[in-house]
This record gives sequence, structure tokens and C-alpha cells, in this order.
Amino acid sequence: MMESLILTVSQVNRYVKSLLDGDRKLAEVLIRGEISNYSDHYRSGHAYFTLKDEGSSIRAAFFRSYRERLPFRPQDGMGVIIRGQVSLYERDGAYQLYVWDMQPDGVGALHLAYEQLKKRLAEEGLFDPAAKKPLPPFPETIGVITSPTGAVIQDICNVIGRRYPCAGLRLYPASVQGSQAAGELRAALRQADRDGCDLLILARGGGSLEDLWPFNDEGLAREIFAARTPIISAVGHETDFTIADFAADLRAPTPSAAAELAVPDGESLRLTVQGLQNAAAYGIGQRLAAEEQRLERLSLERKERMESLLERREQSLALLRDRAAAAGSALLEPKEKRLAIAAGKLSALNPMGVLARGYTVTMGEKGICLAAGELAQGEEIVTLFRDGRVRSKVTEIQTDGGIQEGQLKL
Repeated sequence: MMESLILTVSQVNRYVKSLLDGDRKLAEVLIRGEISNYSDHYRSGHAYFTLKDEGSSIRAAFFRSYRERLPFRPQDGMGVIIRGQVSLYERDGAYQLYVWDMQPDGVGALHLAYEQLKKRLAEEGLFDPAAKKPLPPFPETIGVITSPTGAVIQDICNVIGRRYPCAGLRLYPASVQGSQAAGELRAALRQADRDGCDLLILARGGGSLEDLWPFNDEGLAREIFAARTPIISAVGHETDFTIADFAADLRAPTPSAAAELAVPDGESLRLTVQGLQNAAAYGIGQRLAAEEQRLERLSLERKERMESLLERREQSLALLRDRAAAAGSALLEPKEKRLAIAAGKLSALNPMGVLARGYTVTMGEKGICLAAGELAQGEEIVTLFRDGRVRSKVTEIQTDGGIQEGQLKL
């Protein structure tokens, strides 16, 4: 064996690598296969996996600079079409596929990314109906996050101005299409939430999946979920669904429909209030009439009760009077008899009574004379009769021991 033919392992690998790199057919290839053993290296950002079919497999490297541009997440078992270069990894002496781009086999990359993100956020609870915030029934300030130049903001202003003109609108301008749109939408939503609006509307008109893609941004969905303010999402047409629609508290099929859902119908409110006023007036009138009838009935019942009570009281009072009269009669009758006896005795002792029976009373200078010996001859005396008095002088005094019966004569 000639010494000049002896090669090192590195030389062999380098030579094989040069052969592979120099083959135009391998410099850019499209390969269909199934992903297996997919592994993300979060520190470096690179990904490694095996691409296989029914009979063979090949190692693949997906460097960070290319992988970050991928809108979806590769997974084991996923059928893909890969664009890249076949080369040799010199250190291990293994040839492998260096991936530049990847497309799902049979489905669009954006659609797959959409479905993946939707499933993952749903599992995290970002779409949970229990976490949805109720919309205020009568919002005073409504923030609208959309393009300031599109027809969307005009449609929303027209609908709200017609239905509920007392609500104030604040526009938070943001791009709704393009690579910068997702970041601007997130920033506008944060600002609107800080400003204390009663309700927010996130809106844009219709478009393709690519046009609506900023509203499928994961960061925007998390901002919507974390916001304190209730949010209505109205992106695209009625058949368009975005991740923002699922994360919002309410989805509207169109921006105009979002405006109608955001505020009550003023005319309907006016008619409702008028109906309530009429019902209240009728109810109050009915209640007053019923209370007047009740008061009249109570007054009549009270009058009847008072009359009945007074009648019973009068009967009781008459009975008490009768009892008092009977008791007084029973008490006074013996008293009256005693009084009559005493009156008779007093009448007998009354000098006027004696005079009425024909007797007289003689009064001398010393007063009433009870005996003839109390007078002196020639003394003036006054004799009292029942109808008057007589003055005279004593001419004769006889004291013969009193007047006997039958001797009353001169």
C-alpha cells in the first residue's frame, strides 16, 4: 500500500461533502416525507428531526434563521414538503438535509398554523366561555381599534350614531394588514384598555387568509384575554374566523354588526321607557283607586264600629244611671224619712209655727218673756202675732200660778 493513498477521516468526509455540495441536483431539492423525532433546541433555536417514508429516512437540520420564518409548528407524524440542500456533516460523517423551508403536505401552512394555535390556546383556556366578560348594557365610551382610513370606522360611527348617539367613540388607529399590523394592534389594545373605555371593538373588513393573518397573532390573543375591558371582535366577513374572534368576549360577523351589538337601540329604549311610564301611571291609578275604595270601606266600617260602640256605651251608661238611681233611692229613702221626722220636730219648735196656731210671743225690755213675773207694770211690751206685732203697756200683772185649760179668756 502506497503511503500517498492513505487519507484521514476528515479528508474523506471533506471530500464526500465537496462531492455532495457540488452536485447541482442536491444543491436545492424538494423532498416529501413524514417528520419523526422532532426536537427543538431552545438555547440555540435550531431544530433537528428525521424525514422518512415507507422505505428510508434521512436526518434533517432546521436552523433558527429559517425556522423562525415558519408560520406553523412542525410535529411528529406531519407530512411535509421540504425545500433544502443535501450535504454532509463533516464531524459525524453523516449526510443530512439542511432545511430552508417547509410546507404541510396537502394543507396550507397558514391554515395549519391557524389550527395549531387555535388548539393550543383553547387547551390553555383562552377561549373558555366562563372567562368571557359581559358587555355593558349602556356604554358611555367605546374604543374602536382599526385602520383610521378604511370604511370600517365610518360604518361603526354611522351605526352607533343612529342607534345610540349618546355614546362617545374613541379611535385607536392601527394597521390591520402587513407585517407590522400585529404589533400595532397589540399596542392600540393595551392603550385602549388603560384609558378606561367601557367597551372595545377590534375590527377590520374582509380579506384573504393572508390579509387577516395579523388577527391570528398569538400575542394579540393573549392581550385580548388579559384585558379588563370587554372586547367585541369583528374581523372580515361572516364566514371568516380568526383567533381574535375566539379570544374576544363576543364575536360579531361584521364591523357593522359589532356596532349594533355594542349599543342598545335608542328608539326601542324610548318606546320601552314610554311603555313603562304608561304602565306605571296606569298601575298607580289603579292602586290609588283601590286604596280609595279600601279607605272608604275602612271609614264606613270604622263609623259602624264607632256607632255600635257608642250605642253599647249609651246602654251601659243608662244601665249605670238606673242602678245609681235605684241605689240612691235605697240610700235616700231612710234618710228622707229621718229628715221628715226632724223637719216635723223643727216645725213644732219653730216659733212661727206656734204663732200660726194662734199663739203670740211677748217681748219686754229684757227680751222674750216666758213668765208674767218678768214684766213690770207700765213697761212697754211688743206682742208678736202671725201677721204682725202690737206695742202696748202693762197695766196689770196677775201671777196666779199659770193658765189652766179652759181659762184662755180675758
